[in-house]
Amino acid sequence: MAFKKIQRPIYVLPNIFTTGNLFCGFYSIIASLNGDFKIAAIAIIVANIFDVADGRVARITNTTSKFGLEYDSLCDLVSFGLAPSLLIYTWALVPYGKYGWVGSFLFTACGALRLARFNVMVAVSEKSRFTGLPIPAAASMIATLVLLMFEVGKFEIGKNIILLISVYTLSFLMVSNVRYFSFKDTKSLTQKPFKLLFFFTLAILIVVLEPEITLFSLMLIYTLSGPLEGLYHKIFRRSSIVRDNKDI
Repeated sequence: MAFKKIQRPIYVLPNIFTTGNLFCGFYSIIASLNGDFKIAAIAIIVANIFDVADGRVARITNTTSKFGLEYDSLCDLVSFGLAPSLLIYTWALVPYGKYGWVGSFLFTACGALRLARFNVMVAVSEKSRFTGLPIPAAASMIATLVLLMFEVGKFEIGKNIILLISVYTLSFLMVSNVRYFSFKDTKSLTQKPFKLLFFFTLAILIVVLEPEITLFSLMLIYTLSGPLEGLYHKIFRRSSIVRDNKDI
């Protein structure tokens, strides 16, 4: 009895965007090694665009696959794990010696753990929420911080303890159980298309006028949104329990 070999499809179109993501991450690493930190940061931002595009293209064209998911994760580890780690280390953490390179390694390691956990939980996780800070957001936080520093004219960073703490904090948030909005559940967003179009147009104009400040502000708000929302729910739940106890 002959068995027919089953071949799983490998779709070209979405994986082209994923390869663009990988190229940007690799180019960012080269730029960091050459001391072109602003270019390295911009490359990470562009990698984000490719990363968003490959998923959207795969869903629109119905070309999602297990191969695409695994390939995307491997590329993300380069573009959003290794590239920002090397960028922040060569740009600001060298003066801290072992604390600097350990922080950079921790960022890469936590990013890898975050991706592995996402791949394992993707089938059962809630679509509207992420568990832990997504690795592209953590990488964008570092990239936009670099761009902001260049915008305000602080090219010589020196020893800034805030930057070291930021790397460790972002690493922790990636592997934490803090919940973040995923933007994947678009049904609620498309219920009011006119308002959505207006705010989207307004956001583009603001980014064009002050790209460095705006992008950093947006990433900072998103990074803080998870812990602040969790804190709010914890305080609200505690106050509700106290109120119920008083009623009893």
